[in-house]
Amino acid sequence: MVDIGKFNELRFIKKTENSLILTDGEREVLLPYVYAPKEAEIGDTLHVFVYIHSDGRLMATTETPIAQVDEFAFLEVVDENENGVFMDMGIGKDVFVPNKEQRRPMKVGQKYVVFLFNDDQTNRITASSYLTDFINQDEHDLEEGDEVKLLIFDESDLGFSAIINQQYVGLLYRNEVFEDLKPGDQRRGFIKKIREGNKIDLSLQVIGFKHILDLKDSLMSDLKENEGSILLGDKSSPEDIYNRLKISKKAFKKAIGSLYKERLIIVSDHEIKLVSKQTN
Repeated sequence: MVDIGKFNELRFIKKTENSLILTDGEREVLLPYVYAPKEAEIGDTLHVFVYIHSDGRLMATTETPIAQVDEFAFLEVVDENENGVFMDMGIGKDVFVPNKEQRRPMKVGQKYVVFLFNDDQTNRITASSYLTDFINQDEHDLEEGDEVKLLIFDESDLGFSAIINQQYVGLLYRNEVFEDLKPGDQRRGFIKKIREGNKIDLSLQVIGFKHILDLKDSLMSDLKENEGSILLGDKSSPEDIYNRLKISKKAFKKAIGSLYKERLIIVSDHEIKLVSKQTN
């Protein structure tokens, strides 16, 4: 079965004047010569992305789209008509977003996070900005501390909403984020807490004791590389700490507190230094 809007493994069975003919054994798909591997021979299996052309034919390309069907992506609006807008998928085929699938009216030249799906009636690749309609609401196997991939899609007074691993939704609290985030940004993240109702709190920093161990090692290496001193201390601002080390002030204080107890560093208001035995 040919999966429209996704990559397929199809067999090359014959040529026409303008394209190769590929098949899954049931349906034929056209691969224009401009996208066909020059070394392809009849009988070869080709890895291609399949979509429906405007004339209704099944078409293929070896180009890689920004996203496939059943994925969330950050795409730019490149054209519009009275029925909706078209977004650039990174290949010769744009994806249509009907007016009814626009949570807010979309404008040419702007980029939005959308979900790609096949329209039930036409089977054509379609996109929607009603993202929560496509979030997996089932039980998940995520655990606190897990590393995940995040796609930021919304911002509120509370923080930043993110798609987790292309399936779930979680929240990064504003007071725990020390960088400029905006919809479309992709980040490595971590599961901070799973609350009642499977609501997920996220963090951009590693969670748990291992995080502190990693930070201690990183700080010690940093100190040794900078002649035993870093110009950050107890009273440094969260912004200065994040800009220098990409960690929160809370994590920084835990790490330097542990190193201080081990008598490895000296801590002042705006500086930490290796003790003399570490600098010899």
